[in-house]
Amino acid sequence: MPNHTIKKKCLNDAPATRLPLFLKGSLSMMPLSLAVVPWGFLAGSFAIESGLTFFEGQAMSAILFAGAAQLVAMGMIKSGATLLTMMVTIFFITSRHFLYGLSMRESISPLPLRWRLGLGFLLTDELFALCGRQSPQQFNRWYALGAGLSFYLIWNIATLIGLIVGSQIPDLQQYGLEFAVAATFIAIVIPTIKSLATLLAICSALVTSVILATMNVEMGLVIASIVGMSVGYIAEGRIKS
Repeated sequence: MPNHTIKKKCLNDAPATRLPLFLKGSLSMMPLSLAVVPWGFLAGSFAIESGLTFFEGQAMSAILFAGAAQLVAMGMIKSGATLLTMMVTIFFITSRHFLYGLSMRESISPLPLRWRLGLGFLLTDELFALCGRQSPQQFNRWYALGAGLSFYLIWNIATLIGLIVGSQIPDLQQYGLEFAVAATFIAIVIPTIKSLATLLAICSALVTSVILATMNVEMGLVIASIVGMSVGYIAEGRIKS
């Protein structure tokens, strides 16, 4: 690594710059944090409707911290899905975080273990959208920490409110809050469509998931994910050849 790059990284990690970078990361994440608030309301209310206790519902957000996985898991609990089906479905839903980790490995691997574990826990779709495309020279751990931690706190506060409101107002999803799930992923996915292969992968997964949902296929999300990845892989190979 060139000397001027090392010097720049040291300056960016100086004690005087840590708080400003932390706050900058928090502010940069704020639009996505606010967009996911209705999603947190749903997570809390779904927990109550699924038969979980107040503590169990909050613990899912505090420990699992995976919005899509939480909502799917609670929906499957409510519908009486088998444990094996739940485990396979959640595995496929959360497996994208493995790819996120591989993509950011060059930036995060030089950090101490406590930082790798902390940022790994906070690594969500939103944090990857904000920091995932940064080069190792651009990446700053305090900026990423501010972004990830602020999102974590807002998600848990929203879940808490959802638990309180959900225990008082039944069927909270009837107010259309579930659209926040779709809106958040649309905002994350659309900017990544930069090739025909990616577009085909997204469209094929979308069409497959809708068809399987209308057919009430229990593992529809898993199948749609596999179809989307397969179509994207084949399309990319054909385009390159």
